[in-house]
Amino acid sequence: MAYVFLLLAISSDVTASSLLKSTAGFTRLLPTVAVLTGYVLSLVFLSQAVKSIPIGVAYAMWSGLGTAAVVTVGVVLLGEGVSVSKITGVVLVIGGVVLLNLGGAQ
Repeated sequence: MAYVFLLLAISSDVTASSLLKSTAGFTRLLPTVAVLTGYVLSLVFLSQAVKSIPIGVAYAMWSGLGTAAVVTVGVVLLGEGVSVSKITGVVLVIGGVVLLNLGGAQ
């Protein structure tokens, strides 16, 4: 169940981050409420996940996979450019998350 909470935390964070631009600097009410709600839910779900997952692993997955997902949303849905360096960065982030998970809870 902890990994379900972690996936919900990542999804909430990615959704909130993807909507940030639509807030126009927090001047538009509905997008602002959606962003703030997403971030609060993300932290609530993350706090549940770390009851069973080591904090270093959970945070690495939350931030790393969330970063990769936000980059993907930016390229696919928001029309942001893609480059070799951007792809390399995402691959390195995911690789770091994999290495942390392979290390276990030592």
